[in-house]
Amino acid sequence: MTTDSIPFTPQGYSELKAELDRLKSQERPKVIQEISDARAHGDLRENAEYHAAREKQSFIEGRIQLLDDQIARANIIDFTKERPETVKFGARVTVVDEDSGEEKTYHIVGDLEADITKNKLSIASPLSKALLGRRAGENFEVQVPKGVKEFSLIKVDY
Repeated sequence: MTTDSIPFTPQGYSELKAELDRLKSQERPKVIQEISDARAHGDLRENAEYHAAREKQSFIEGRIQLLDDQIARANIIDFTKERPETVKFGARVTVVDEDSGEEKTYHIVGDLEADITKNKLSIASPLSKALLGRRAGENFEVQVPKGVKEFSLIKVDY
């Protein structure tokens, strides 16, 4: 594993810790019990329940290892106390697409937190990169696969 730090918002870090806690306190004991119950059914070579439970255990243990590593390398970045006027990591920004007039609000987060269905935009995305350092009221352009799109930054919040 690499030793690079991973940027997280406080909320993203809390969600990661909650998942790790759930896996360790609920899922791990549950799958251990499933393996124990399946063993009681006899011959393990032909026991589908046993093999399924072992596979599930392997997935859970792998996920626990991954989350432990990510938590160990987490760099929690929180600008909510200083509330800068420019766009930085963790900002909630409202932008307007100048072509369509569509208004969208995004939360700029780390790569591991990004989820466009929840309007959580990766800091590495072209839109985020174009937004960094800007203030509300500024217009800017972003190179997208279909060409260049123009946006207006309406609001910056933390």
